[in-house]
Order: sequence, then C-alpha cells, then structure tokens
Amino acid sequence: MNTDKIIEVKPLGFPWETQDPFLFCAHHRDEYPKGDDQMGLTADELKGRNIGQDFTIKDGYRMYHGSHIPGFPYHPHRGFETITIIKEGFVDHADSLGAAGRFGAGDIQWMTAGKGIQHSEMFPLVNKIKENPLEIFQIWLNLPKESKFVDPHFKMLWEDMVPLVKETDELGKTTEINVIAGSLNEVQAPDPTPDSWAANPENGVAVFTIKMEANAKWKLPATIKEVNKTLYFYRGERVVVSGETVNKYHLIQVKPDEDIILENGNTDGYLLLLQGKPINEPVAQYGPFVMNTETEIQEAFADFQKTQFGGWPWPEKEQVHDRTKGRFALHSDGKEEIK
Repeated sequence: MNTDKIIEVKPLGFPWETQDPFLFCAHHRDEYPKGDDQMGLTADELKGRNIGQDFTIKDGYRMYHGSHIPGFPYHPHRGFETITIIKEGFVDHADSLGAAGRFGAGDIQWMTAGKGIQHSEMFPLVNKIKENPLEIFQIWLNLPKESKFVDPHFKMLWEDMVPLVKETDELGKTTEINVIAGSLNEVQAPDPTPDSWAANPENGVAVFTIKMEANAKWKLPATIKEVNKTLYFYRGERVVVSGETVNKYHLIQVKPDEDIILENGNTDGYLLLLQGKPINEPVAQYGPFVMNTETEIQEAFADFQKTQFGGWPWPEKEQVHDRTKGRFALHSDGKEEIK
C-alpha cells in the first residue's frame, strides 16, 4: 500500500463506514417495477417481503419501512443533518412543520433536524407504463453541541444549482464532478443550510459525486490537513489510487494534504467523496437521535413523547404527492419553489 497517500482501504458494508464529522452513509439502488394506481406495489409484488423492515434485495428492490409505497414513513430526528442526493427516480418529502417537496435526478435535499423534526421520505413509483429505478445516497452530518438545538430547516439544492466540473486528461478521457458541498478548483458549491457544520468554510466540508470515463485519469487536489477525507468506490471495475489498485465496493481513506491521482479501469467508475474537519465531541446515538450524552438522548425521547416534534399534519404516514405533480418544495413559511 502507498502509505504516503493512503491511510486505509476497506470493503463497503451497509451502511458505509464514515469518519467524523459524518455519522452515516447509505447508497440505495433499487430497480422498482411499474407503479400501481397509488404509486406503490401490488399485493402480488409484496408477497414474501418483511413489510416494515424490508432491507433485503428481492426481485431487484427493497421496500425499506414502507408497506405499500417504498421508502421511510414518518420518523423523528434530533441533533444532526441529513443530506439526500438523488441520481435517479423521485423522493417525496413531508415533515412535521408542514413542509413538503418532490425532488428528482440531480437534486439534493439538505435538512437540519436541530432540536427536533419528524419527516417522511417516500419513493413514489410515478411511472405506470415503465419501470421506476431509484438511486440515492443518504448522508448524516453531525451538528456540534452549540447547534444541536437550532430550529429545524430544509433546503433544496436543485440540479441546476449544483456545479458540474468536467476535466479531461491528456488522452481525452473525461471525469465529471458534482460539487455538492465545498469547492473544487475555485468552483464553489451552493450554500448549505445556515446552521450546518458545512456552512463555515474553515471546517473544510466537501461532498462530491464523481463519474470517471473508462480509463480516465484525474487528480483529486490536496486540501487542509485537519480534515478526514474518504473516497467510496461504489460502481465500476477497479481504480488505481496513487498507485494502489482498489476493486469496486471499497472505501479509501486518503491523506487530505496530498494530491491523489485516480486512474480508472476499463468501465465507467463512480465514486463519492466525503470530507470534513472532525467536530471532536462525544457522540451519543440511539436510532434517530444524535446528542453528546446519554442523558441528552433520554431527554430527546421524553421531549418527543411530549411534543411529537410538532405532530404530523399529513393524512398518511407514507405521505406522497399527486402523481402529476412535478419537482417542487413547499417550505414551512409558505414559500413554494416550482421546478
């Protein structure tokens, strides 16, 4: 192993292993069939599944916690942020503040849970005459102690807001990088939510998705040495990372203050980059709550039992929007974005 540039290489599990300030990362790829009249699956298609806890690929897809429509029905969060990156398909959002949205390929939802929110993330099968493939990442980014009780907030980074950097090597092979957080070669991502750890540039947070053409070569530039910097090679044949050959479905933690040369194999290669300065605070986590102490976790449960973090203003636990509705975001203050 090239110990000058690579810290560690590991196979990817589920969820993917992360480093501070990140808490969790999951990649979901599901080949959903045609949707029924309610944008879900038929009774026959649901047979043999562990409904409510369906995390096993069967017939190419999973239901997760959904009972008819796949996805994650309403559930609470406190003390961290979710970053949902969608590459294919649609996600329908609804929350306890009355906010809602539908976002699709290339869009990112950044949500600060702060002092507490309930939300649902469903995967409506909007197409009735063709299949409904879905590909998303969900990333949990921690909040420091001083920000764990900020007001909840969500923001859409729409596809046309997210910079796409294209670099071509000496052989004419192309690498494309979506700059979701942070910056690359002076190209700056959109601002995240205002109370995010990523909102302060000194924290060096970066989130990129990377597509390398077959046999492409690309340099991931060095950054400040205080950050944790991890590449997730989730699809492709192999990639050579600063001289070390890595097969698909591995993470590569690299030294942040070194240029990293990536040389892709004989098929298109896909990677995710997560980078950030560690928060370096104690982490107490129980399910959907992430605090600094066990006492704070107990308080989170007690607060949720008392307030339901605002309750649930929607008619369904698996809330989805009308099939004909396009991409949109309705915020809790009544402001609506239409795409």
